Amino acid sequence: MFLALLFRRCRPAVLLVLLALAVVPATAQRPRNAATTYPLPPDRTTRVTLRQPTPERLRGFRQQREFQYVEVKSEQSSWDLFWARFWHWLSELLETRPGKLMWEYGIYAGLVVALVFVVLKLLQIDFTRAFGRSPRPAALAYDVQAEDIHGLDFDALLTAAETEGNYRLAVRLGYLHVLKQLADRSLIRWQPDKTNHDYLFELPAGPLPEAFRELTRQFDYVWYGEHDDLTPAHYAQARATRLAFQQLLSTGRRAA
Repeated sequence: MFLALLFRRCRPAVLLVLLALAVVPATAQRPRNAATTYPLPPDRTTRVTLRQPTPERLRGFRQQREFQYVEVKSEQSSWDLFWARFWHWLSELLETRPGKLMWEYGIYAGLVVALVFVVLKLLQIDFTRAFGRSPRPAALAYDVQAEDIHGLDFDALLTAAETEGNYRLAVRLGYLHVLKQLADRSLIRWQPDKTNHDYLFELPAGPLPEAFRELTRQFDYVWYGEHDDLTPAHYAQARATRLAFQQLLSTGRRAA
């Protein structure tokens, strides 16, 4: 009975709703995109004419600033661009997880290497012996500290050093032989505490100083550069320079 009473009271409102739905046009209920279901047919009757601008109009366009496309070149050099791209690539790499791990452990590895380097330097350990092949020991019982150019048999010592392949020692012996020859001719005053450049300033003017300068340069490079791996070809060049100086010295003495 309650439902019947409710329907009786609401019947006028229900009738009004049904009447409004009946008078709504069918086009109002059409979806918004229903127009796309029926596209318009293409227009095949109108003829399209392609119009070309006149040369004067094109020339006017070219003179306008808005149509002047200029390619702007970078003011950086190729070297600067290379480093810019490298640092950009490196920054992107370090942003990744493997890059962060590599950077973190790389710092630790660098610190360890630096610490090992400092320790080896403090202990005065030769790096060529620690991490590479050790230099070939001299086959001759020759003491550099106790050498006296006036008491050495240079011919025998040079022959023995060249036979043993100790070219570094052979270069030193040849240079000392030259010093002895200069001292014997009173061109220099030999003393153990003098430097090679001191002897250079003692030589008289002429071709000897320049030739002695080149001979000294080669000796310093081989001996103080610790070139124990001097090749036979390189030693032949140094030997030729020494023999040329000795020939010049002998020629100058005969001329005097």
